[in-house]
Amino acid sequence: MRVSAASRAVLSCLGTGGTRRPTAAVVLKAFRPPVGETRVDLLHLLEDLRDAYPGALEETILTEIVANALDSGANRISMVADPATATFTAADDGSGMKRRELARYHDVAASTKTRGEGIGFAGVGIKLGLLVCEEVLTETRRGKTHVATRWHLASRHRAPWKWLPPPGLAGERGTAVRLKLRNALSPLVDTGFIEAALRRNYQPLLDPTFDAILAAHYPRGVSFEVNGRRLERQGWDAAETAPLALRLARRRKASAVGYLVREPAPLPEERRGVAISTLGKVIKHGWDWLGVAPATPERLGGLIEVPALAGSLTLNKADFIRVGPRGAAYLAYRKTIQEAVSRQLALWGDARDQAEESRRRAARPLERDLERVLVELAGDFPLLA
Repeated sequence: MRVSAASRAVLSCLGTGGTRRPTAAVVLKAFRPPVGETRVDLLHLLEDLRDAYPGALEETILTEIVANALDSGANRISMVADPATATFTAADDGSGMKRRELARYHDVAASTKTRGEGIGFAGVGIKLGLLVCEEVLTETRRGKTHVATRWHLASRHRAPWKWLPPPGLAGERGTAVRLKLRNALSPLVDTGFIEAALRRNYQPLLDPTFDAILAAHYPRGVSFEVNGRRLERQGWDAAETAPLALRLARRRKASAVGYLVREPAPLPEERRGVAISTLGKVIKHGWDWLGVAPATPERLGGLIEVPALAGSLTLNKADFIRVGPRGAAYLAYRKTIQEAVSRQLALWGDARDQAEESRRRAARPLERDLERVLVELAGDFPLLA
């Protein structure tokens, strides 16, 4: 017969002869439940973090690795994609981390970033990398500090990491990360995908049009290398281009610059609409965020850089806030951009007729209701889908 630990504690008080009566304190201590602990479902937490970003997971990982490198003061970011070993490596020449900072970086919920500053969030690129990697190796060098760690997601509740000798991925200073991917066909080992994602999300850093306005934040510029090849810096070569320089509060110096373009043929889907960026990172894209509806939206595109809006980013740096003083700053810039774009569209004869726009606005609630009814009926009538 098995005897519980609590029963054994009481019996030991009784002695072999059973002559000693246990006190109430002994009985309470013997049957006291074990101390509880907070268990965090790391997998669920990382999946929620992934879902907070609009794009594909691999693109988010790449974009956020670059954002954190830029926040560290990097002006050169090199990447190596190796399909043979299913690894993706990124190295920068930023400020690097101290040993205690690298240790803290493995806390999924920790961040050394100050709210309202920078364009990266809490090393999220590497943390999301745990979802698609067998392991994440991080090496950093800052002054006399030169350390490295290996990190992996072992289970839903455990993501162990350990120190290891630096393998030599980082240069004289900065941080390097190597992702050992589970899928050998991951987009992160495709150089074409990497270059396209960099141009899509960091076009202002690759376009000479924005050098002047970004010089205060990146005085030495920023360069990208993919498998040893430096990405070419190029502007948008369009049939028609209208430069934009926006000034707020009667400032002499432009606080936002960019351009609109118009082509005779429809643009690729990802280039349609106006993109807005801050410190070189594209945050929003399209026409909906701007509240402007051109007559031929498929032929129009553009890009506008507003460095000051880094202070209006949401916590995850993927959108702009719309409340409080920082939200008011975003809304003020949005209104100024909206007016400038509308004027240019009118000059091009591409502004939608106001009466037609009013009719479309009145019809939108009905369109949404019809769409909801069709979605509900799709289960019984699949052809409606």
